[in-house]
Amino acid sequence: MFQGISLIFVLTKYGKYEKDTMEKIRSFLRTSVIGGITVVLPATITFLVLKLIFDFITDLIQLLTELLVSTREMQRFLADSIVIALIFTACFFIGVIIKTRLGKWIYSSVEEKIFKAAPGYSIIKEAVNQFLGRKKTPLSTVALANIFQNDTLVTAFITDTHDDGSYTVFVPTGPNPTSGNIFHLSSKYVHIIDTPVQDAMRSVISFGAGSADLLKAYNTENDE
Repeated sequence: MFQGISLIFVLTKYGKYEKDTMEKIRSFLRTSVIGGITVVLPATITFLVLKLIFDFITDLIQLLTELLVSTREMQRFLADSIVIALIFTACFFIGVIIKTRLGKWIYSSVEEKIFKAAPGYSIIKEAVNQFLGRKKTPLSTVALANIFQNDTLVTAFITDTHDDGSYTVFVPTGPNPTSGNIFHLSSKYVHIIDTPVQDAMRSVISFGAGSADLLKAYNTENDE
């Protein structure tokens, strides 16, 4: 009798172990595939977008080059150089025009009614602005913020800057810097400090250890 009970116990335990093992294998395969997709898909989309832009520019250059070669009998290298110079000149004048009030209004109207209707336009524009350095990447600027509008300061990272001068900041919860809270604050409650991001992150991960450097940078900024 006891042998029968022992055999049932062993079989039950073995069955549970086998079930747990299969579940772990399925979980491993699922997370691995999803992890691979999150790496491959953005890279593939980026490559396709860059290739599309490259093909468009090269086709445009080729078209204008052939026109110059056939009508002006220029050498191909000289024709390519002139076409590239013309493209940059056109970009320059467009940039000058949209700096004016009328140009800015026309561009905003066209962008709102036409460009933003195109799938992926906003994402591509954001990527281009960051690539050209016109917009900082999120979490690239460290600040101490008065989220309670008193003397309490919290370590924060500026994620967005708004037209009225206000900021959107991310305040991480240590020791896990990937979780936290988002606050929209007036500029007077956000104190940008000249501190490397990695130092601030290290302080968050270390439960605030190393915050002396952040406060020193804050005090230096205020003394100036």
